[in-house]
Amino acid sequence: MSVLVNKDSKIIVQGFTGSEGTFHAEQMIEYGTNVVGGVTPGKGGQEHLGRPVFNTVVDAVKEVGADTSIIFVPPAFAADAIMEAADAGIKVIITITEGIPVADMVKAANYISSRDCRLVGPNCPGVITPGEAKVGIMPGFVFKKGTVGIVSKSGTLTYEAADQVVRQGLGITTAIGIGGDPIIGTTTKEAVELLINDPETECVVMIGEIGGQLEADAANWYKASGSKKPIIGFIAGETAPAGRTMGHAGAIVGGSDDTAQAKKQIMRDCGIHVVDSPAEIGKKVKEVMG
Repeated sequence: MSVLVNKDSKIIVQGFTGSEGTFHAEQMIEYGTNVVGGVTPGKGGQEHLGRPVFNTVVDAVKEVGADTSIIFVPPAFAADAIMEAADAGIKVIITITEGIPVADMVKAANYISSRDCRLVGPNCPGVITPGEAKVGIMPGFVFKKGTVGIVSKSGTLTYEAADQVVRQGLGITTAIGIGGDPIIGTTTKEAVELLINDPETECVVMIGEIGGQLEADAANWYKASGSKKPIIGFIAGETAPAGRTMGHAGAIVGGSDDTAQAKKQIMRDCGIHVVDSPAEIGKKVKEVMG
């Protein structure tokens, strides 16, 4: 089992023929991901990387049965690309683009809320189910198949956690990079819930950061769920000065509950195994999994 993407996912790349889209689509295809085509308006009918190019997402859904999209469209047009994918019936929309204006994301989030689809991102590294599908920009070789799920706001810490888990002789079911923007599609709670409910995932690593309520919401849901699957948690940004926006637009402390210390306390109170350094993630996973 896996969540969001697997070997049967039919993936299209929006912004397929651009430099970012080309580079990462090539890596995804090389990994063995089922990329069935791409979308670049005005280039429909051409071929790129041995895959068909379509003018619209609707065409891609109609012609090749696409059900998953990854977006490498420039920030000014990315929200429209999200809405176009949702409108065309794409079920999983993974948005890598960084710097989408917040007002655009408000509109896009509102638009897709009434549609049967799931948005991951924006400003995220994507989703990987090792050995099946890499729908993102992560280094595929780091991830090995196993029973540990990863949810993270940080791309780099996703790779770091996966590497540590693998070094402990374990592996990953699915890793979900949710992104660090103020408005994202899939929240920490929703991603954790997907993995806790996945029969093959035996343990979850949850990596958060200062700012916002996402980790607290996830921790409270976990406690209420009564799940016996362990969660290992880490919060980045402990030494960040108050009021400073860090690398992610969403990582800004707004009140006393947004700090790393407060979040870690809430997580501990909800039964999560919290580590104080990212270097301890792998060892803690090994320890709680016996």
